[in-house]
Amino acid sequence: MGSRLKSFSRRLGFIATFFLATLEVDAVTLQIRHLFGERPLRLGELETVSAGSPMMSVTRFDYLLSDFRWVKFDGSESPLSPQVAYISVGSDRTFLTLTAAPLGTSAALRFRVGLPPHLNHANPVQFAALDPLNPSVNGLHWGWQGGYVFMALEGNWRRSDGSLDGYSFHLATDALVMPIEIPIREGTDVSVVIPLVLDIARIFGAVKKLPLDIGHTSTHSRTNDALASLMAANVARAFRWDHSPAAVAAVAAVPALKIEIGPNATPYPFTFSRLFPVPALPRDNPLTEEGVRLGDRLFGENLLSINGSQSCASCHQASSAFTDAGRRTSRGAEGIAGARNTQSLENIAWQTTFFWDGRTASLREQVLQPIGNPIEMHESLTNVVSKLERAGYGAAFEAAFGTSLITVDRLSRALEQYLLTRVSGDSKFDRAARGEEILTSEEQRGFELFQTEYDPRHEQFGADCFHCHGGTFFSDFAFHNNGLDRAESLRDTGRAAITGRSSDRGRFKTPSLRNVAITGPYMHDGRFASLEEVVAHYSTGVQRSPALDPNLAKHPANGISLCSADQRALVAFLKTLTEVSLVNSEKPKRRQP
Repeated sequence: MGSRLKSFSRRLGFIATFFLATLEVDAVTLQIRHLFGERPLRLGELETVSAGSPMMSVTRFDYLLSDFRWVKFDGSESPLSPQVAYISVGSDRTFLTLTAAPLGTSAALRFRVGLPPHLNHANPVQFAALDPLNPSVNGLHWGWQGGYVFMALEGNWRRSDGSLDGYSFHLATDALVMPIEIPIREGTDVSVVIPLVLDIARIFGAVKKLPLDIGHTSTHSRTNDALASLMAANVARAFRWDHSPAAVAAVAAVPALKIEIGPNATPYPFTFSRLFPVPALPRDNPLTEEGVRLGDRLFGENLLSINGSQSCASCHQASSAFTDAGRRTSRGAEGIAGARNTQSLENIAWQTTFFWDGRTASLREQVLQPIGNPIEMHESLTNVVSKLERAGYGAAFEAAFGTSLITVDRLSRALEQYLLTRVSGDSKFDRAARGEEILTSEEQRGFELFQTEYDPRHEQFGADCFHCHGGTFFSDFAFHNNGLDRAESLRDTGRAAITGRSSDRGRFKTPSLRNVAITGPYMHDGRFASLEEVVAHYSTGVQRSPALDPNLAKHPANGISLCSADQRALVAFLKTLTEVSLVNSEKPKRRQP
């Protein structure tokens, strides 16, 4: 084993140590089932809370837990680890491992929904890649406003006239940390699993006191917000012990890591903005200079296409932030036009799903699909390997992976390494955040509009962009229906084609707005040619449909109607998000759509 490989092994040693520690320490699984009344919660499906109340659906339910403790019969408490957990129904992240219960001595389990102040107001970039408080993990950080959303509950409700409106309830702030205590019934075995139920219908008990109407469809827990206080009080009543037969813990096996590194490979110095959270780079494919160099070479290699006319770089041009220089949709190696706009590949290291519909969960899987796609590069992977062998790529693969044998897996690993290094974080906005530049008054106005809720009940009249485009990447990288089409005119069902859920119809992955001024046309089908058209759409052009995102559905039917000056200010702000190195570079020639 070469010295550099030993160095990598030492760096990765914490993984094996962690797994061994997990096996050696007595542990118990805390598992939470989510109900809507007596039935399991089904995201996107309308349910009745109680007699006389409106039908409601839940499309998002995420929350943070902290301060886990066993309460003993003598009243003393025993802290548990970990102390923070992120729960997400949509991601099936509904259980966690805690240190084992002291059998026969525990009377209750205590924890909090929310975070203590020292964590709520901590700098989020300090948390490790997989930490529950890493913004890339939980999507609950308020972004540039600071602090975390403790519980995000979003969905739709049916009005008396049959139409659908959205709601967005975000419980947060230090004043609304919600204490929970679950008594442990005598004789209950908590040595293996702690089964809990959270009944969302009980949280909506607050709705009875403040009926849903056009003025009470959102809360962001501002000072003296009665709705937020009522809902927070109901959260404590929503948890209970689960005595049903369905309370069975799932135990996930830990897969062995397959790591291939050339014996003389040099670690790649991965760097990123201090404003960015720590990314979860693949543990089984450490970045090396040789691997990144090979991936860069393969990215520009025309041999990956059926007729040698096209490479990955043909449709992902660096000068356009790795998009296709003005085309609505790209054309494949054989001249066939695709159905969707080419996405930027910048900052892809912080993403966990890929393509507009999220059909792959790893970058390594994603990079192979365009090669075999009939309307893109249209080449078989077997042929690609043969062509690379004949082209003399063996030495480069040996330098990167320690063997000259070219395989599909090593091809995808090299491309993955290169793409992970594409980091963009030095725009005018970033420099202003560091105190190196100053935004103009119009740009600053645009940023304020971008970050401000549209909530007339609290005299907030912002553009409401931050719900989907919040945080340092100006995206939650989640899936939303942004009102491009009515249900009857929907041509591309988006995420629904992958999940099969009607509530996902017309949902597409939220693109990052970094470099947005040079990545047009816009939307999944490239229908908008300019940022001005995009802003106008969100002002007055949103189309209603059952799957419309709640944060848009809660707006008035005629939109938020931004004045022309505010629309210009938003566009001015968006232009500050362009990487400085690209601003004065030679602009690519605009292609015909």
